[in-house]
Amino acid sequence: MWLWTPVWRFLLFSLLILPWTLCGACPKDCTCNSPQYIFCIQRRSSSMPLNLPASTQDLYVFQNGINSLQKQDFLSLSELKMLDLSQNALTEIPDGVFGSLSSLHNLDLSSNLITHISKDSFAGLVNLERLYLHNNRIKSIYPAAFKDLKNLLELKLQGNKINIFPILHLPRLLLLDLSSNSLPAPGPADLQTPHLESLKLAGLGLTDLDEGLMKSLGNLHDLDVSQNQLARMPPALKSARGLIRLNLASNPLGPLKQEDFQNLVGLQKLDLSSLNLQGFPEGFFQMLPKLNHLTAAENPFNCLCPLAWFPNWLKEKNIELGQPEVTRCHFPPVNAGKMLAELEKKDFGCPTSTTELSDSLTSSSTRSPPEATTAMQTTQAFLPLDPTEEPSTETDLHLSPEETASPSTYKEPEEYMCPSNICLNGGTCRFDEQGQVDCLCPPVTSGIYCEHLGKSQSPPLNPRVYVVATVAVLDNISSHHVTSTSITLDLHRYIESRPHIRGIRLTFRNLSGPDRRPIQLSVPPSYPEYTLRGLQPNCTYSVCASPLGEPVDDMVSCMEARTAGSLPPSHEPSMIISEPSSTLVPIIIAVAVVMAVAIIAAVVVISRRRRAKSPEDLDLGEPTPFELEGVKACLENGTGHPKHPEIMPCPQVSHGGMEYAMPLIQEQFAANNNTDARIPSYIKMQKSAA
Repeated sequence: MWLWTPVWRFLLFSLLILPWTLCGACPKDCTCNSPQYIFCIQRRSSSMPLNLPASTQDLYVFQNGINSLQKQDFLSLSELKMLDLSQNALTEIPDGVFGSLSSLHNLDLSSNLITHISKDSFAGLVNLERLYLHNNRIKSIYPAAFKDLKNLLELKLQGNKINIFPILHLPRLLLLDLSSNSLPAPGPADLQTPHLESLKLAGLGLTDLDEGLMKSLGNLHDLDVSQNQLARMPPALKSARGLIRLNLASNPLGPLKQEDFQNLVGLQKLDLSSLNLQGFPEGFFQMLPKLNHLTAAENPFNCLCPLAWFPNWLKEKNIELGQPEVTRCHFPPVNAGKMLAELEKKDFGCPTSTTELSDSLTSSSTRSPPEATTAMQTTQAFLPLDPTEEPSTETDLHLSPEETASPSTYKEPEEYMCPSNICLNGGTCRFDEQGQVDCLCPPVTSGIYCEHLGKSQSPPLNPRVYVVATVAVLDNISSHHVTSTSITLDLHRYIESRPHIRGIRLTFRNLSGPDRRPIQLSVPPSYPEYTLRGLQPNCTYSVCASPLGEPVDDMVSCMEARTAGSLPPSHEPSMIISEPSSTLVPIIIAVAVVMAVAIIAAVVVISRRRRAKSPEDLDLGEPTPFELEGVKACLENGTGHPKHPEIMPCPQVSHGGMEYAMPLIQEQFAANNNTDARIPSYIKMQKSAA
C-alpha cells in the first residue's frame, strides 16, 4: 500500500511522462539524442525546422532542400556552437542572418548554390573558428567580408569560381584551401596570415610560386600545388624550410634533381604522382632524411638495373609507399604491369659478377655497361671522327679488340630488355646509365631510333670512333605495315619532338564504312610503334595523334591509310605439280618409315587379341577378366571417365609382378585472363591491343 502514497504516485507519474517530454521537445522530422544534439537530415523542406530548443548546441540540418534563411530562424539559439547547413539549395547568405549566434564555433555551408559573399554575411560571428564554403558557385567576395572573424582557424573555399580574392588579414588562421578556382598566384600582401600551417593551391593553373609569399609563411608545414602547370621545381620552395608535407602531383615537371629538395630536410610526406617519371637515380632521396611516406603512382617506370635499388630502399628505410597498386612498371615488357615495390633485384636484369683470367694473376671484377654519351631525349646521329684525331675514352663507344676476345666481356641483356623493333635500319638497342633507351646507329643512319637514312658515306678509317651530332626530325606519324585487318603506326618522330609528353591519344575512324564514330586509345610514350588491330578490310582509316592529358589545339598529327582487301576463297580445285625438292626427300622417307612401323604394330596387336581368345593362352601377361571388371567398376563408380580417362585416374593394377600405370590427374591451371583492375590504363590498352 506504500506505493499509493502521494509522494510515490508523483514520482511514478514523472517517470511515465519523461520520455514524452523529451520527444515533445524534438522538432518534427528530426532526431534528438539529447536536447543539445539535434539531427534534421533529408527532411525535404525548403525552410529551417521550427521550435528548436534554446539549449541546442549542435544542429545538423543538411540535405534538406533549404533555399532561404531568416534571422528569426536562429534568434533563440544563443548557445549554438555547431551549425551544419551543407548540401542544401541556398543561393545567398542574407546580411546579419547569423548575428545572434555569438557562441558559434563551426559553420558549414558547403555544397550549396551560393554565388557571392556580401559585406555582412558573417556579421556577429566573433567566435567563429571554422568556416566551410567549398563546392559552391561563389564568384565574388566583398573585400571586408571576413574582417570580424579574428578567431578564424580554418577557411575552405575550394571548388568555386573565384577570380579576385580579397586580402586576408586573419592573424590566427591555420588552414586555407583555395584549390580549383580561377585565382592568380597569391603574394605576401594577399595572405597576411603569419601563423598559416596548411596552404592548398591545387588546380589554379600556377606556373610558379611567389618567393616572398613562401618567406612570409614561416610556419607553413603542408603545401599542395598539385594539378598546376609547374614546368620546373619552383625556386621559392627553397625558402619553405619548415615543410613537412609536399604534394607536386600532376604537374608537367621536367627531370627532378637532388638540389631541388636541398632545403626541405624536414620533409616527411612527398607526393610525386603522375609526373611522367621513369625512375630515380640511386641516392636520390638522401637529401630527405626524415621522409617516411612517398607516393609515386601512375608514372611509367623503367624497371631496369638503375632502379633496382628502389624496392630495397623502401624496405630498409621503412618507407610507406602510397597507392602501391598503381605504382607499376611500364618497361621492359618482361616487367610491364608488375608492382614496383614487389620486385626483387634479380627482376631488374642487372649484370652479374664475372671473373677475368690473365697470365700473371686471377682477379674477380664486375664490368659495368659502357656509358652512353647522350640521353633518350636527344636526337642522335653517329658520324666518324677526323682520322687525324686521337680517340678518347668519352667517344669510344665500343670495346677494344682485346676486350672483345675476352670470355668475360660484359654483354648487355638486350634479348628481353629491348623491344625487337625499337631500333631501325640495323641499329643496336641498348640502355644508358639512367636506363634510357639508346640506339647505336650505323654511319649511314641518324635519329634517336636510326630512322633517317642519309646519303652513303665512305667508311671511316677508325670504325670504332664516333661523335654525336644533332639532326632535325619531323613530328608527323606514319604507317609502314598495313594488312587487311591492321595498321602499324610509326610514332618515332612524334615522340622525339615531344620528349616530355605523358602519353599519346590515338583517334581513328573508318572513312569508308557507315559507322564513322571515332575510337580513342591511349599509348604510352615509350612505345614508338603501335598496331591498330581488328580493322575492316579494303577501307580507308583516318588516324590522329595528340598529347595525352593536354589541350589538343595545333599539336595534332594525322594520316590516312587503306587496309588491304581480303582474298576471296577459291571453290575450284587446283593441282600444282612440281618436282620434289631435295629438302622434301628426307621428310618423305621419315613418313614412310613411321607408316611402316604403325602397320607392323597394328598387325602384332591384332594377332595378340586373337591368341587371347584361346583358353590355353590366358596366362600370357594379359589382364584377366577380373582386372577388366575392376577397371570398368572404376569407371562406373565415378573415379574415371569412359571417354576421357585422363580427367579422373584409376589406381595402379598389379598383375604378375607388373604394374599397369593408369594416367594421373592433370594439374588444373588457373586461367590467365584474370586481368587486375588496378593495372594502369595504358597497360590494359597494350594487352588488349596485342
